[in-house]
Amino acid sequence: MTTRDIVIFGTGQIAELADFYFTHDSDYSVAAFTVDREFITEDAYLGRPIVPFEEVAQKNPPGQFGMFIAVSYNRLNAVRASKFLEAVSMGYELVSYVSRKATTFPDLVHGANCFILEDNTIQPFVRVGDDVTLWSGNHIGHHSVIGDHCFLASHIVVSGGVEIGESCFIGVNVTIRDHVKVGPKCIVGAGALLLADAEEGGVYSPPPTERSRVPSSRIRTI
Repeated sequence: MTTRDIVIFGTGQIAELADFYFTHDSDYSVAAFTVDREFITEDAYLGRPIVPFEEVAQKNPPGQFGMFIAVSYNRLNAVRASKFLEAVSMGYELVSYVSRKATTFPDLVHGANCFILEDNTIQPFVRVGDDVTLWSGNHIGHHSVIGDHCFLASHIVVSGGVEIGESCFIGVNVTIRDHVKVGPKCIVGAGALLLADAEEGGVYSPPPTERSRVPSSRIRTI
């Protein structure tokens, strides 16, 4: 890439976090933000101009600026994936952020527009696709593969040799046994334990913890 200046798509909390991480823990400089014109309500965000997405290629042209799509897992990552593909079609290089406080190895292969936060432990021979978010504190086991447009929340254990298909959402505190295959577009809810393959489009959620019939005032020791 010939420049380290980037434009962030988004003006929500994910964009605010992306700006913070890129500013304080990368070699990139955030020059502007962009969103679709219909969602613009002010001229600037975090002290930088907001450019209509319909005009961004003219005002911040590809080749001079990179781009990062800072969008959450809405509609099972489809919104982020759509903007990712639009930006690529416009000629932008989609940059990635990998925290310097993540544990990685030189052989890590990851795609464009990845957001890999602090305290992720990513073992050797892992492959991460395009447009993947790994929130803080995950363990990604050796020889695992994470497909494009996935969002993994925090404190997930992905054991060795796991395959996660594209456009999946994996919630906090999920554990996936070694060599399990998670099909595309799965939702795995917080605290789930996957011991066998998950079928495409499946929703896997454990029962929530229920309140005890005994109130806390009657508990003598904890």
